[in-house]
Order: sequence, then structure tokens, then C-alpha cells
Amino acid sequence: MQRRSLIAAAALLTLPLLAAAQAYPSKPIKFIVPYAAGGLPDSVARVVAQRLTERLGQSVVVDNKPGGNGVVAYQALLQSTPQDGHAFIVSDGSMLSITPLVNKAVPYKVGADILPVSLIARSPLFVVAHPKTNVNTMQEFVALVRSKPGEFTYGSSGIGSTHHLTMEALKAALNIDVRHIPFKGSGQSTPALVGGQVDFSVAALPSMQGFAKAGQVKVLASNAAARSPQAPDIPTLAELVPGFDFSVVIGVMAAVGTPQAAISRISQEIAEVVKHPEVVKTFQTAVIDPVGAGPQAYGQVIVRENEAMARAAKVANLKAE
Repeated sequence: MQRRSLIAAAALLTLPLLAAAQAYPSKPIKFIVPYAAGGLPDSVARVVAQRLTERLGQSVVVDNKPGGNGVVAYQALLQSTPQDGHAFIVSDGSMLSITPLVNKAVPYKVGADILPVSLIARSPLFVVAHPKTNVNTMQEFVALVRSKPGEFTYGSSGIGSTHHLTMEALKAALNIDVRHIPFKGSGQSTPALVGGQVDFSVAALPSMQGFAKAGQVKVLASNAAARSPQAPDIPTLAELVPGFDFSVVIGVMAAVGTPQAAISRISQEIAEVVKHPEVVKTFQTAVIDPVGAGPQAYGQVIVRENEAMARAAKVANLKAE
């Protein structure tokens, strides 16, 4: 009899916990993006937020907090009472892999302060050539720059960007010398390539597709491990350098202390959202490959990316300030 009473009491104590889990989310969810509106992480966050709003019955709002290469967004996360599981960061991997390399004062570490929730998608960048180089393949690119070390230039969206470190890693792997010309974002680096101010560039495909169709640039290869389903005819740098992978990953992160139930629910819902035909179509238009992987798989991707970026940063002589 006493044993039954204890079981009954335990069941009664569990009911509020179950009810709380089932009631999640109980208020609007915030997706904090460490960039201004319009970029890749922001665009992905908004597509996912719209579908999550429909599935969860609560608004999922995107809050842009640029500044400090992700530090401002992290501070905003901590101020959003993450303990109740209603605030997350949606970002590319540079916040975790590049920012700590260039900023000694970064206040967070993966595992200790911030946790992986869901790997939403991947988006490759592409090596692109100006027609004046007469380069049509990566093999021709390598032969040309090797014939005249240091004479050719490539543009990136800035020092320490994924665009920059992609090319620096490639240079090290192939023992080639191409001079880096950094710009303030792709809004400057793309016109510079089209106008012939630089010979090559690393860029997102959507920004180059129109120019490629017009014959104003030539797309050579992607920086992903495998060919994108949205661009199956474009080879990868991994086909030239086995294991090469610097594709941009977009994921959801939570502060330590976020309830596991909230992390699991958001991860599971995103895994379903990225399968939605309209989401897939939207991503395909922007050459984004949906993934929807959970915390463990995303954590493994973060570790691999951090290691790759650290090696590239060393080659590029990137210094922490």
C-alpha cells in the first residue's frame, strides 16, 4: 500500500513537468541573428521562422543584432532569459570558428557557454574567374597562377571571412601564390571581379549567376565537400584537394541552461521544416542545401569547421586583437 502511495505521489509530481513540456513554447520565440538583414543567415532564419510559427502556434521572430562578429548577438541571447528556452542564435559558423581567432575577448565557448541545437543548412561558396584570365577550369587556374607567382589577385568579402580563408587554405594545399584583395563585403567584391579589378574571387553563386550567364565571369568550383544538387555540373575543390570543405553552415545555437526539452523540440521541428516543399524550393533558388541535423551531428560539424578554420587562419597569418 505504501509503495502504491509513493508511486501515485511521484506521478502527481511529474504531471506539472509533463504539462510544461507539452505547453512549450508558451510565448514567442526569438531567433537572434548576428548580422544585418539580407544576408545568408538572416534569410535562412526568416524562412525557417515562418514555418516554425505555423507548426508551433507561437510567433518565431528574427532579431538582427550585428556587431562584434557575433559578440553583440551572444550578449542579446543572455539578456533574453534563455533559461525558459525561448531565445536562440541563428548564425553561420564564423561566429564560432573565426571570431575567437581574431578576438581574444570573445565571451563564449562552444560547450561551456553555447550549445548546438540544429544544423539547418549548408551553402557553398564558389571560386570565380574574370574572362581576361582565359581560365575555364580549376586545373587551368592552378597552371596559370603557378606560372606567374604573386601576379594574380583574388577578391574576398573581407579579412578573416570564409571567402578569404577558403582561398588561403587552397593556396596552402596547392602551393600557389595569389594575392589577396579584401573588400568590405560581397557588395564590393562582386563588382570588383566583374569590372576586372581582381582576377579571381570567392563568392556565393546567386550573386554571380547572372554575370556567369552573360559571360562576364566563369564559375570554376565550389568549396563544399560534395557537388551541390543545385549546381551539379560545377566541380568541387575537394575533387582537386581531397577532404577540402569550407562550405558555409547555418545553424541554431542555445545558451547553456536552455532546457533540453526546448532544444529537442526546436531541433525536431527544424528537421521537419527543411523537408517542406516550399522551403526546399526557396533554398534551392539561393543554392542552399537543407540539412536539418540534430545537436550531436551539428556539434561534430562545428568541431571540424573550427579545426579547418584554425589551420587556414594560421596560413593566412590572422592575428587575434
